Amino acid sequence: MTSSHQVPDPDRLGAVQRLFDIRTPFVAGAEYDARFVAAVNEINLWHAERNAFFAALWKDAGEPRLDGVEDLARLPFVHASFFKRHEIRSVPAEDVALRLTSSGTTGQKSQVFLDAWSAAIMEELDTRTFDAFGWVDPSEQVNYLVYGYEPKPAFDNGATFGLGYVTDMAPARAIRFGLRHTGADHAFDPFGCVEALLRYAEEGIPVRILGFPAFLHFTLERMAGLGVPPLRLHPRSLVFLGGGWKGHADRAIPKEDLYASVREQLGVPDDRIREAYGSVEHPLPYYECARHRLHTTTWGRMLVRAVDTLEPLPWGEPGYAHFVSPFITSMPAHSIVMNDLVSLRPAEDCGCGLPTPWFTVHGRAGVSRSRSCAVAASELIKAGI
Repeated sequence: MTSSHQVPDPDRLGAVQRLFDIRTPFVAGAEYDARFVAAVNEINLWHAERNAFFAALWKDAGEPRLDGVEDLARLPFVHASFFKRHEIRSVPAEDVALRLTSSGTTGQKSQVFLDAWSAAIMEELDTRTFDAFGWVDPSEQVNYLVYGYEPKPAFDNGATFGLGYVTDMAPARAIRFGLRHTGADHAFDPFGCVEALLRYAEEGIPVRILGFPAFLHFTLERMAGLGVPPLRLHPRSLVFLGGGWKGHADRAIPKEDLYASVREQLGVPDDRIREAYGSVEHPLPYYECARHRLHTTTWGRMLVRAVDTLEPLPWGEPGYAHFVSPFITSMPAHSIVMNDLVSLRPAEDCGCGLPTPWFTVHGRAGVSRSRSCAVAASELIKAGI
């Protein structure tokens, strides 16, 4: 089955279309590598012809044409921080269908401009990945507790947009936001979150808890402080977290401890507690498997680069995350190096059965003025915990 969306120019981007016509997120092998390489070659030419910045970058790299996935290390790349200081597009302004920003309230913001194809396929890839784990269920209403920003007019935060369509994966009876819109700003509402969990437990239908893990942790702490006994949410409840602890690393707890608290205080089974990795600069879904490891997908590839030389590193060695995915046609964001320190391992080292590599996020390198959604959100915690 092919994608329901079409690339902007099927003649010039036929290989890109064929790559994203692959509906399942977790397949691997020579056929899929060949499709991926063909799509990357096309998207390089596409942006080089439409964007002067990328044309210079590509020329400086020797205008590489890839023969196989082993050539991905020769790709030119853009650092994610670049988008915090520069607006860059490969399409006219009138072709931008969606503009997303990274930070929530203050600080530098990455700006990502998506045309109709890029915005639509981004959302579809998330839905396909969610569905691959069996979490798309139109048959049963659920209650949502969203640890993200309550929407307000003209609020283009990327995390808010992503959480918005995740709440479409199952019909909502009620949606409660952890970061309430107060008029001019947002504020963390811990007592409201505790009240919502108590009410949801009484109603007895599945609950989906989404968003920043720090807010969930502080809610569970508040519950314990108030003497709230352990709840037993519906067994088909789902805890789906993302965004990290970037502003509160000093208060972060290990993921395993947070998951244990969720099991103990909310009664959610371990296989229904997952984390996602993503960023507005590279909005491709990376979800945990049943063994709580983040796997790459059919539609992207990942390299790890040394922090001092930026040379590619072998399996297991920590360095900067370098993500490659050729789905964005509106700006040259198909080859991005992040600030995050990661290590990458082959699929067989996981044992969950998914055939794609998996990675561990070790933290953010260095100290920078760059900020993320989680950094801005963490500032709101200070007033509420």
